[in-house]
Amino acid sequence: MRHWKKPRRFERNLIVIGAGAGGLVTAYVAAALKARVTLVEKHKMGGDCLNTGCVPSKALIRSARLLAQMARAQEFGIREARADFDFAEVMQRVQRTVQAIEPHDSIERYASLGVEVIEGAARIVSPWEVEIARKDGGKQRLSTRSIVIAAGSRPVVPAIPGLDKTGYLTSDTVWNLRELPSRFLILGGGAIGCELAQAFARLGSSVTLVQQGARLLLREDAEVSELVTGQFRAEGIEVLTDHRAARFLVENGEKFLLAEHAGGEVKIPFDAVLLAVGRAANLEGYGLEELGVKTARTIEINAFLQTNYPSIYAVGDAAGPFQFTHTAAHQGGYAAVNALLNGFWALKADYSAIPSATFTDPEIARVGLNEEEARAQGIAHEVSRYDLAELDRAIIDGATRGFVKVLTAPRTDRILGVTLVGEHAGEFIAEYVLAMKHGIGLNKILGTLHAYPTLAEANKYAAGVWKKAHKPEMLLRWIERFHAWRRG
Repeated sequence: MRHWKKPRRFERNLIVIGAGAGGLVTAYVAAALKARVTLVEKHKMGGDCLNTGCVPSKALIRSARLLAQMARAQEFGIREARADFDFAEVMQRVQRTVQAIEPHDSIERYASLGVEVIEGAARIVSPWEVEIARKDGGKQRLSTRSIVIAAGSRPVVPAIPGLDKTGYLTSDTVWNLRELPSRFLILGGGAIGCELAQAFARLGSSVTLVQQGARLLLREDAEVSELVTGQFRAEGIEVLTDHRAARFLVENGEKFLLAEHAGGEVKIPFDAVLLAVGRAANLEGYGLEELGVKTARTIEINAFLQTNYPSIYAVGDAAGPFQFTHTAAHQGGYAAVNALLNGFWALKADYSAIPSATFTDPEIARVGLNEEEARAQGIAHEVSRYDLAELDRAIIDGATRGFVKVLTAPRTDRILGVTLVGEHAGEFIAEYVLAMKHGIGLNKILGTLHAYPTLAEANKYAAGVWKKAHKPEMLLRWIERFHAWRRG
């Protein structure tokens, strides 16, 4: 910092670069704390989540789920149910959903909250100055006491030979489709690849899902991957694991992927390919390299979300360690407080109970450790598992695929992590997130009244599994003798 001339006065308390989830929350909190804050966005308010990520993908999944439910009509005593639909209209409905949510993240709303929003490209030129190339063609340089970078991420496009000849889609561009691909190839078996593979298969595409790793959803327990893979194959999705994309080619007007597998080569025909092999942090074009802000795959930050420049902070996908909308928003609150009170007060970002959800059918939700992570890290644990096939509401809904798996510290009810698989798992994981955040154990969850019949009862019954495994045997033997004595 000593090599830079610090302004004697500042025009802003805070400048936020990027209006995705992390940037929006940072700016909102700063304005609520009566700071003078400027939010700079060069593309679209709402960032990836609103425009190309969470919102459109879940809107598409909702339409696809309705078709899948209709295909199961006979299970529910309905002789026949069918749907006549046009893929283009489904995609138009996706865009209408985005448009309906846009006002929540709009310039007008944030201006009404006290945030100055500038449309343009921001570049950090000193630890306290940002230069903005405005969309209207003008340039502006502002001084600020602190800066928060919330630049987000973009889909990774791997350097596979021939890809430029076949063309490709990413999670940014797939929403421009108006004709359903007949043969849809998806590279990548993570959350994005799995969600879109199932959605497009249910809409009528012949989907081939190619995963370089040994199984889908590598961050989940193996049994979760197996359950999802089995469901995909039952729905007609061709799942190819241990297949490495080697090259693309076009022969006689037809597109192919050549994939390496088991020492040989597999030739896979397709009409359209979606790349879902990960996301990379947006690090270029913001002046980071010129300034000497430390970066690796993401911007390097400390526990207080600061870069190696104490006046510059970073949140969200650009900083990691998680690529979740809700984590970016979570970091945004900490960044705003720390940036505004720098030198007086600082809070470490709390990652103790970060949930995640993958919106396949069945859904997968997690918080804390899973079983494989606990084993890999050598963390002692006990497992309590409850299968949804035993739950009344799951039976009523015909949604018995799945389970609740809770990891606890040995001989205690302290929760180390939870994996939920099942319909609406992303909803009823919240009880465990609350429990882990506030140190609530399984005994208190067991003692909490849950409405009947609901899927959330599975949380209570999983706690009951733990309780049964830890029942006080000596006390129960004494009580048994007590009752015998009372009978005479």
